[in-house]
Amino acid sequence: MNLKKVCIVGLGYVGLPLACLCAEKGYLTIGYDINANLISDLKKGITILEDAELKVKIQNLAEKIIYSQDPEIIHTADIVIICVPTPITSDHKPNLDPLINAVNTIKSNLKTGALVVLESTIFPGTTEDIILPLFDNLICGEDYFLAHCPERIDPGNLKWNVSNIPRVVGGVSEICTTHAFNFYNSIIDAEILKLNSVKAVEATKVMENSFRDINIAFMNELAMSFEKMGIDITEVIKAASTKPFSFMPHWPGCGVGGHCIPVDPYYLIEKAKQSGFEHKFLKLARQINNSMPNYTVQKVVDGLNEIGKSVKGSKVTILGLAYKPDVSDIRESPSFKIIELLKKKGANLIIYDPFVLDHSNVLTLDEALHCDCVVLVTSHSQFKTISSDLLKQKDVRVLIDGRNFFNGKEIIDQGIVYKGIGK
Repeated sequence: MNLKKVCIVGLGYVGLPLACLCAEKGYLTIGYDINANLISDLKKGITILEDAELKVKIQNLAEKIIYSQDPEIIHTADIVIICVPTPITSDHKPNLDPLINAVNTIKSNLKTGALVVLESTIFPGTTEDIILPLFDNLICGEDYFLAHCPERIDPGNLKWNVSNIPRVVGGVSEICTTHAFNFYNSIIDAEILKLNSVKAVEATKVMENSFRDINIAFMNELAMSFEKMGIDITEVIKAASTKPFSFMPHWPGCGVGGHCIPVDPYYLIEKAKQSGFEHKFLKLARQINNSMPNYTVQKVVDGLNEIGKSVKGSKVTILGLAYKPDVSDIRESPSFKIIELLKKKGANLIIYDPFVLDHSNVLTLDEALHCDCVVLVTSHSQFKTISSDLLKQKDVRVLIDGRNFFNGKEIIDQGIVYKGIGK
């Protein structure tokens, strides 16, 4: 297998680390993407992804990965891995256009006998009902082999990465599954689990992220409930976490972001609807989590009212645009909904994220703290330097803690209005 050529289609957060891994494991590796600027940067050893280790790998592997925007190069590959986005539309419907376009390109340039693997997140039935028919002039199992191995990657995670996270695979036939299993077993230092059907593999990914969405929604609802009862939700979660079995901590917050949790449940909801089933629980979880930016903005209104000010005309700082700490990934970040809502209320917004300076309107934390109210949206490590003394020094009057990140008591003791999620 190590003399075979792999082509990664889509060089984003999933595809680029996978391309590096394949090259490290001895495969002749091609990185294909339709973005000309991205390909140009990668040829120079440059990536916009904020991953220090990945940046080093790209430079070290410069001679081992061919980056191209020419689809004809796909014809040279024995294994083609699809890592393109599968977003949702504005009305929360699955958008498979990027995936379908990628498959059509691959079909027109596919080497006979090649293995094609979908890593993009899809709903159950996509591989067999939508993707397989696109190869209408080819015989699966003879002309090519088709399988699914959903990506599992957590940007910024220092322990779990593309090389050591267990994976699940399944193909449209047993021989397709075997080919996919052998490939992933050759590059990943973790268990590769073969499932009996490709639908089960597709369902695995949407289940994983729907599980998280539901549990976060539960904690968000408890936070709002406990606030009414004067109970600190953070203290309760920490207490419940002392139980060594049957409890897994999830944390409330000002909204859910990222490429998986706020997207994947809609894939399952829509597919179930097409099959005659309504996911009431999943829908409710999405509604709760989607409501958290509104809940957070109401805290801004209440906090400013406590000091005799209106949102309109007040200087409000948004700290954090990324969907999670210490990364630059802004996909589906709740910060943008919070910003939109505050703009409608007439706030004078200051926006700062040290990882997303191109979307910030100030360049330093010092500039960001010259305001009436701070709204912490992303708990970047840098923000740990914000003490109650510093807030007092900068004359910040209100702090809305969207991640329960700060010591609320210390801030209140300084005479600053503090409001957390569920606090």
